[in-house]
Amino acid sequence: MAQTYQTTVGSRSYRFASLAELMAKATPPRSGDRLAGVMAESAEERVVAQMVLAELPLTTFLNEALIPYEEDEITRLIIDDHDADAFAPLRHLTVGDFRNWLLSDHATSDVLTEVKAGITPEMAAAVSKLMRNQDLILVAKKCRVTTAFRNTIGLPGRLSTRLQPNHPTDDVTGIAASILDGLLYGSGDAVIGINPATDNVAQSVKLMRLMDEVIQKYQIPTQSCVLTHITNTLEAIEQGAPVDLVFQSIGGTEATNRSFGFDLSTLAEAEAAAQSLNRGTVGRNVMYFETGQGSSLSADAHHGLDQQTCEARAYAVARKFKPLLVNTVVGFIGPEYLFDGKEITRAGLEDHFCGKLLGVPMGCDVCYTNHAEADQNDMDNLLTLLGVAGCNFIMGIPGSDDIMLNYQTTSFHDALYARRVLGLKAAPEFERWLEEMQIFQDVSTHRLNDQLPAAFANSLRHLPKEPRHGT
Repeated sequence: MAQTYQTTVGSRSYRFASLAELMAKATPPRSGDRLAGVMAESAEERVVAQMVLAELPLTTFLNEALIPYEEDEITRLIIDDHDADAFAPLRHLTVGDFRNWLLSDHATSDVLTEVKAGITPEMAAAVSKLMRNQDLILVAKKCRVTTAFRNTIGLPGRLSTRLQPNHPTDDVTGIAASILDGLLYGSGDAVIGINPATDNVAQSVKLMRLMDEVIQKYQIPTQSCVLTHITNTLEAIEQGAPVDLVFQSIGGTEATNRSFGFDLSTLAEAEAAAQSLNRGTVGRNVMYFETGQGSSLSADAHHGLDQQTCEARAYAVARKFKPLLVNTVVGFIGPEYLFDGKEITRAGLEDHFCGKLLGVPMGCDVCYTNHAEADQNDMDNLLTLLGVAGCNFIMGIPGSDDIMLNYQTTSFHDALYARRVLGLKAAPEFERWLEEMQIFQDVSTHRLNDQLPAAFANSLRHLPKEPRHGT
């Protein structure tokens, strides 16, 4: 039987029927929790829930599962993989104490690395609910998560980008033009990743071969990925396709993932298949995951949990498979889940904090849909805050407008802005390539070259000429 949590403030008594309800009521407001009927009814109830949550021992989350162990393989993963030795230094803390410790000088980057395997997603979600935005930024900045495949992602002072050359008809020329555009602005070190407009194996293999040809021709120290369903990628591997990274959208409950058409065993099979190809040169992180607050609710698979706690549980799935990249597509699902720029900003900082605290290589797709109460200024703000917080990577898309997925995100110019204003650099291997290709006049200041690099200029000269009309 679930424990109840209650307290009295002045003459009024408050009762929370379960740990799940307490967590939900303590969460900063967002439209998805309102839609689900789990949000606090008032600001006063929210503050009271946060007060009760602050007094809760961290061990509570090891003794009381939010989703029963017998019903959910993500719960089983969290409990079975918990590292008691790593948790030992934190075992005596309450959630409020944990917040204070994370903000203290005792919680150094090295110490946070040592304890990460002892922190469960629910602990991370709980402490985030007690934090201001600056707290989330400060702690995330101290959490360092580095991964590698053909270059090294997540080193201090670095901000990588996913070059996202999506096209509404998967036109090869259009995709190639976007790739060239992105490379000329220094984007693409995290991955060159395409969301296919036609999602089948044959089209995925075609796009994989296109990207592989570009990477090999220009000897670019990066990796490619077609963001198709994981079962399509497995079939592509069987056909001998040049698969660098395996992609899958993931959620924080077993029911969410089954609605996406996979389970943990599918991820394990795909990771093993990608590892067998031995395509990495400096590392062996072969998985790429995307998440987003609201996905479990939209699949009716949230088990009554608030959407931010569900999101944090997805990071347990991610860290199990040691991915190269994970990013929250923070405003993509729409205003039904994150209503405006303020809610999107808060969610992006929460997701980045929780992922990094759990040892996940977090990036963020800083984005919104056109019917949300948000605009590009809101995205500029979140991009800057995430850059300060040490975000591993962001998206780079022509003009910040994805004409295939129909949402607004960050552009090649935005990534260049963030690097310049915050003094951040690309992945070191990619940075050396930018210098060798003479894409930048000065790689340390990201000053662009006035001339098209010779290697690209030579390729463009040999493109077939378009025939004149009527000839």
